[in-house]
Amino acid sequence: MNIPFLDNWRKRHGGVQGEGLAAAFADDPEGVAELLAECELLRVRAGQRGLRLDDSPASLAGLDQLPPHWRDDPEELPWLGNDAGLYLGTVLVRNVPGAVWGVRPGGQPVVRLATGREIDVVGAGLDWAMAGSPELSQVYSESAEG
Repeated sequence: MNIPFLDNWRKRHGGVQGEGLAAAFADDPEGVAELLAECELLRVRAGQRGLRLDDSPASLAGLDQLPPHWRDDPEELPWLGNDAGLYLGTVLVRNVPGAVWGVRPGGQPVVRLATGREIDVVGAGLDWAMAGSPELSQVYSESAEG
């Protein structure tokens, strides 16, 4: 998975290219969580449609209600889907007790729930951006229940 902000993080922390997201998490989990929460493209597009993303579960429902104009731009679609997944993860980590960011061996960010279950938030975000299903609020609700 290509996460562009990691190059800047590596430069600030003296890391090398091969270290990846897992090493970044090991060195600075709070800093990486803040970087994952930026979701700049998604926040800009939502703001253009009058939706403020405040890291709350209600904001996920707001995203679900937006007309999917991003599907008209095949170049932007995967980036927006990636941001949607990272935003979903941010909402989970900030609102579900015991939820934390984690990294799978391949470098994919996931959210680990207190139960041990891992949520592939980026996959869910990409599915949402491309097809509208599952809704982000639905993934949140199902994750928060467990």
